Amino acid sequence: MPRFQPHHILKRNTRRDSDHNSQPAGDMNMNKGKVQNNIRSFLTQCLALLSLITISLPFFCESNNYSQALSKSLLYFESQRSGRLPYNQRVTWRHHSGLTDGLEQGVDLVGGYYDAGDNVKFGLPMAFTITMLSWGAIEYGKQITSAGEYAHALEAIKWGTDYFIKAHTHPNVLWVQVGDGDTDHYCWQRPEDMTTSRRAYKVDANNPGSDVAGETSAALAAASILFRRTNPHYSQLLLLHAQQLFEFGDKYKGKYDESVGVAKGYYASVSGYMDELLWAAIWLYRATKKEEYLSYFLDKAYDFGGTTWAMTEFSWDVKYAGVQVIASMLLKEEKHEKHEVILKQYRSKAEHYLCACLNLNQDNSTNVHRTPGGLLYVRQWNNMQYVATASFLATVYSDHLLATHQSLHCQMGEVGPSDLLAFAKSQVDYVLGSNPMGMSYLVGHGPNFPMRVHHRGASIESYRGNEGFIGCTQGYDNWYGLHDPNPNILVGALVGGPDSMDRFKDERRNYIQTEACTYNTAALVGVFAKLHGSHGDVFDNVIIGKNNVS
Repeated sequence: MPRFQPHHILKRNTRRDSDHNSQPAGDMNMNKGKVQNNIRSFLTQCLALLSLITISLPFFCESNNYSQALSKSLLYFESQRSGRLPYNQRVTWRHHSGLTDGLEQGVDLVGGYYDAGDNVKFGLPMAFTITMLSWGAIEYGKQITSAGEYAHALEAIKWGTDYFIKAHTHPNVLWVQVGDGDTDHYCWQRPEDMTTSRRAYKVDANNPGSDVAGETSAALAAASILFRRTNPHYSQLLLLHAQQLFEFGDKYKGKYDESVGVAKGYYASVSGYMDELLWAAIWLYRATKKEEYLSYFLDKAYDFGGTTWAMTEFSWDVKYAGVQVIASMLLKEEKHEKHEVILKQYRSKAEHYLCACLNLNQDNSTNVHRTPGGLLYVRQWNNMQYVATASFLATVYSDHLLATHQSLHCQMGEVGPSDLLAFAKSQVDYVLGSNPMGMSYLVGHGPNFPMRVHHRGASIESYRGNEGFIGCTQGYDNWYGLHDPNPNILVGALVGGPDSMDRFKDERRNYIQTEACTYNTAALVGVFAKLHGSHGDVFDNVIIGKNNVS
């Protein structure tokens, strides 16, 4: 389904009281027997609820350890590394891979990340991963530091930005993919054994890719903010590449999947490139404070859809909600008062997105689906990516509302900062195990998590333990079809997650639910950090198994 088309929306399953509460408590005509029956019924339900809480409490306390979730989420990126692994690599079941990437094309493309459970390096989702990791570290660096994970966060970001610098070989040339999804999917091999095509693909002036150039520019601009203090020379280098990529994407406009056809079946740019150009401009403005970038996303706000598209998702493909949230937060600065009209239009669309997630838009068809257990549900394939990004935007906007003493204005009512954060927390708690399946969808976290993740490297015996070559079909014959758990745990990976009815099958073949992606986890790093920093003081007003959101 085209990503701009309205989704079929499920009505929110609001909590309903049992029939035994239907009679007014003050009815003087009730006889004594009915009163006693009602009291017994009420006490029985209270004891049942107390029993449920008592049984579940140890699991919830363990599963909702946000500091551990933060640590594990950052560890995941080491599992996805391509290239020559460093001496301090903590995920020891991985080894060097892709050491000749780009050689055939005469360029060094060693490094970067595999996007998911395959061995292809896709530039567009990789760049969005780095943008989200950087944004999380910008907003919640103190909390990440207090958890002892700031160095690991910077390492995860730099592994991506180092690769983008390599891939940007000329101001108007960006290498955007290594490997071919079609041939890669014929093989089930560890990345250390790859025999599939490692052909590299680029965009340039004759074959434009404004979307991937814009997203890579945003990633480098956001990262430049982080490295400004600790590595100012590197920060300036990132900013130089970010500015050149933005100019390239804006001057030679076009969708990258029309220039790189092999990307279309895997990461097609359905939203087009205008959202990425706005996204790059707003990040370059944050990084440089130059008026030219501010003017760009203000002047093109209408024509490029920034103030016209009302979204219900934020993803590697669709950046509008992210642009709208950042633009909204500029209203708090006095110097932007002269741009108040356009920034308020951005804010209106940001509020539409957040209210849609809260089921508080009057037209229910513009709200986001919910599962019976309360999880946001956008679409079948890898739904957790939308849960993660919505949780992040809600968390960031909650902080903005708190700092500016404002509320979120929805058609069905106003929402305070603490309620918006409670919503984000409810989604994260569902991810970590507070759900009808009792399953933590963050691998390696809690007592019950997916053991058969759809991931080549994790599902085959480690290269460290078996350096013997495993061929293309040998992986399918000896490993893919096994019912046994994966020999290597993909710690910190956020899998695709349950279906619209909260059901989940932990099967390697069930890639729609059991494959994990870097951009899933990247969006949650900042939320884990925020909740860790809150020390559990956030009031959780979402009843387990229900969809009530204050």
